[in-house]
Amino acid sequence: MIDSQRYPRLARIDSPADLRRFPESELGDIARELRAYLIESVATSGGHFGANLGVIELTVALHWLYETPRDRLVWDVGHQCYPHKILTGRRDRITTVKKKDGVAPFPRREESEYDAFGVGHSSTSISAALGMALASQRDEGQGGDARKIVAVIGDGAMTAGMAFEALNHGGAIDPDMLVILNDNQMSISENVGALTQMLARLMASRTLNRIREGGKKMMKRGGFWWRFVKRWEEHAKGMFVPSTLFEELGFHYTGPIDGHDLPLLVSTLRTLKELKGPQLLHVVTTKGKGYAPAEREQIEYHAVGPFDPVAGVAKKAGASKPTYTEIFSDWLCDMAAADPRLQGITPAMREGSGLVRFSKEYPQRYFDVSIAEQHAVTLAAGMACEGAKPVVAIYSTFLQRAYDQLIHDVALQDLDVLFAIDRAGVVGPDGATHAGSFDLSYLRCIPNMLVMAPADEDECRRMLTTGFLHEGPAAVRYPRGTGTGVAVSKELATLPVGKAEVRRRGHGIALLAFGAMVAPCTKVAEALDATLVNMRFVKPLDEAAILELAHSHAALVTIEDNAVAGGAGSGVLELLAAHGVQVPTLQLGLSDRFLEHASREELLAVDGLDAAGIEAAVRNRFGHLLLAPALRSAI
Repeated sequence: MIDSQRYPRLARIDSPADLRRFPESELGDIARELRAYLIESVATSGGHFGANLGVIELTVALHWLYETPRDRLVWDVGHQCYPHKILTGRRDRITTVKKKDGVAPFPRREESEYDAFGVGHSSTSISAALGMALASQRDEGQGGDARKIVAVIGDGAMTAGMAFEALNHGGAIDPDMLVILNDNQMSISENVGALTQMLARLMASRTLNRIREGGKKMMKRGGFWWRFVKRWEEHAKGMFVPSTLFEELGFHYTGPIDGHDLPLLVSTLRTLKELKGPQLLHVVTTKGKGYAPAEREQIEYHAVGPFDPVAGVAKKAGASKPTYTEIFSDWLCDMAAADPRLQGITPAMREGSGLVRFSKEYPQRYFDVSIAEQHAVTLAAGMACEGAKPVVAIYSTFLQRAYDQLIHDVALQDLDVLFAIDRAGVVGPDGATHAGSFDLSYLRCIPNMLVMAPADEDECRRMLTTGFLHEGPAAVRYPRGTGTGVAVSKELATLPVGKAEVRRRGHGIALLAFGAMVAPCTKVAEALDATLVNMRFVKPLDEAAILELAHSHAALVTIEDNAVAGGAGSGVLELLAAHGVQVPTLQLGLSDRFLEHASREELLAVDGLDAAGIEAAVRNRFGHLLLAPALRSAI
């Protein structure tokens, strides 16, 4: 419960309607309380931090001026939605963010009527808001009341093609909507590319914008001098200011303005609220605003665990086991040293995908393409056409955005591209939008693909080498976090393609485990005296091994941290059916639902993919096939 002594105004705000009862003169105090409360809350629970601090004033101004939830407020990505959630009835539960049964880390329609659009992947806000604006115009034309539509998109998210597809469409059909470009010069890490350079030039042109906007206010709209200034404006902007990009797309551009100046924000938004047609407001903010460590270290404070708000985030001690991301990072640099053809590509995930070291050691072979997954994949295809060996480092959930390019530009042409797929399977606190639940299903149906899932850290390194040296498209999918602690060889060794590994010979039941599921199945195999096979390859499957196991065991169990539908287990069943082999088979994997936000361990347990759940499922289905301990010892 909020401390009403420390937060006298915020404690009285249970909804935006309560906020709108305050006079404009108190909005600055509300913003200060909101910023302090956010720092205190995230320090307790962890979560996205820097971007949230940067939109405090903007969030207060929007909810104070607009009649939310009737007026629609669409947040892009959702990294900056915590202040919005605090002001819209979730204040006292914000410390449960990312926890099981707690507040979702991103906007979610099922959670609140104020979350106008569910989101977790970037660059969707303008498209969604445009759809809402068109539907609102339809309703208004049929006698309904008009509503205002606002999209808030960051400069990082604006680098994605989808944002410009929406701008291109919206500017041509003249909808009543406002796009707010929140420019903090950051995505998770620094933004790159020509758009970023353009926005930097806009920043340098504030004086020209102030002259332009001040002159407009002194003139009657539509008069001679208004028309004269508008014509001069177009010439001047063409010479000095690259804001004409947005205006040529049909959006009237305003800005840039200081996104932390509340009176200016309120005044500007109040004016834009009354204008018809597509509007774009460029606000400049500071990621981490109001918390000095977050302003200095914007990458480190993008998302944090619980921390001491006085001391800041504690420096992480060296982990006892390397993460899979670190395994990939070391392999990438080692392979780059061994093969000059290697090129590293990431769609704005340098830190998350483990390319920081590579970007420093091989800057000429490192390509951050911004938030543009489709471009990343086809860029790699073009490189491969000319004899390069590109490695695309990407999260499982983000590769979904480039599925067409994966099929048509890489696999169809059988090009040498390696996909290093991080955050595969159950990811955890970020919820359904970040879960890697489907990659085995959507990869194994594509011709020419080589698909691998490592059981441990050393196997991950060997698979990366195998995929890199393979002629044709290849994918290695690995989970978030650490593995089992297996020592990692420094050699760039390969694995025989399509060959599984029998880790334990038992009786009656054979466990066919894929990737991260080998570890929990090790305990289960011992408890049940079952055979355990580390399948290693999802495509091609080890046909000989599966057929031998089917003939030598009474039942098979496939285990994967992927959707059961169309996953690796389905591939095993298809193989058996093709050979006319009938053997009782149990498929274990992720159920047919979107994963909630919780820890990875909690989510695995919910779907019965921890050791206890796997053993219980096998006993429940095949208990009659298990040998009693006395019979085992007699064999």
